[in-house]
Amino acid sequence: MKNLNSKKILLIICGGIAAYKSLEIIRLLKKSGSKVKTILTNNGKNFITPLSVTSLSQEKVYTDLFNSDNESEMDHISLSRWADLILIAPATANTISKISYGLSDDLASTVVFASDKKIFIAPAMNVRMWENQSNKDNLKKLIDFGHEIIGPEIGEMACGEYGKGKMSEPEVIINHINNYFKNIENNKRFKALVTAGPTHEYIDPVRFISNKSSGKQGYEIARSLNENGFDTTLISGPTNLSSIKGVNLIKVKSADEMLEATLNSLPTDVAILSSAVADFKIKNKEKEKIKKNSISELSLEKNPDILKHLSNHNSLRPKLVVGFAAETSSIKNNSLKKLSEKNCDWIIANDVSKDDIGFESDFNKVSIFYKNNSEENLPKMKKSNVANEIVNRIISQLN
Repeated sequence: MKNLNSKKILLIICGGIAAYKSLEIIRLLKKSGSKVKTILTNNGKNFITPLSVTSLSQEKVYTDLFNSDNESEMDHISLSRWADLILIAPATANTISKISYGLSDDLASTVVFASDKKIFIAPAMNVRMWENQSNKDNLKKLIDFGHEIIGPEIGEMACGEYGKGKMSEPEVIINHINNYFKNIENNKRFKALVTAGPTHEYIDPVRFISNKSSGKQGYEIARSLNENGFDTTLISGPTNLSSIKGVNLIKVKSADEMLEATLNSLPTDVAILSSAVADFKIKNKEKEKIKKNSISELSLEKNPDILKHLSNHNSLRPKLVVGFAAETSSIKNNSLKKLSEKNCDWIIANDVSKDDIGFESDFNKVSIFYKNNSEENLPKMKKSNVANEIVNRIISQLN
């Protein structure tokens, strides 16, 4: 497990009979060279002792949200910043419910709430609890948050019942985390370029032609690429979105500026052009505000086709060029036509005629059309999850 060497893992142990497996998780992590700190919940202390945990981790065991012996440092902040990754094992139905609703009434839930690190959750509970609709809804929310669920497995439980809900074995959990770090390390050799948001094509100093694109999908793709280890550059048209830590952000306004920034960012291994570039620009932009009684008609000309230009670049074409198609009808036909005409490798299409997905929404429902004539239709999900699905496919393609 060389990818775990020197990694800092924060292990949260909740109150369930599977807590005894957490001791083996600590042992395996330490054997792999990881640094391990632990939070043991009050209910967790009913199943294993702080002494057994600290004996294996060789670190202090954290239990209380407020510690009078350490007034100068807030543990929920310092622990969340210290960790490279947070693992909750076992994760009880109660803890899953707390996290899904953003509750923070103890140290464990507060650390999760305060963290910006990847969080892995290994559930453990009775089969009926696992199948309860409330639990399913809570788990879906956690997945939407970007947390990763490991297991559970089907098997015989401590209560004597049989079914799904048994916590995954420590070796399975350790392998999962090791592969996560392995993928990040492997992906560090890749450069990625993402374009996002609309463009503003100015008519005069105060008016412009644009569209409803919020840039959310492109930003989420850039975020996911960065989290997966890619050296990521995001070229963004005007949006209200915040920059992403670790992502090189280049802000532009017009299509011409976006094309220039794109070409200056080459070479790159993959380019995902999700921006909604205006098709036309003003032929002669006025230097002063046009008075309304003097406007008769606007003279337009076509903007540069950034996707087509990049797909047909002779010497610096990325290994993988992905375009987006915002359609309102004939989605498949229009996407296949665009795939052929632009000479790109994939087209990711979505229906922007619906109010609950696409432009300005946090949700999307996309279809991916590949150059080999295959097609994938993803269900409606949060744009963050759409981004993860796309990035997973990009990683598979590049590897």
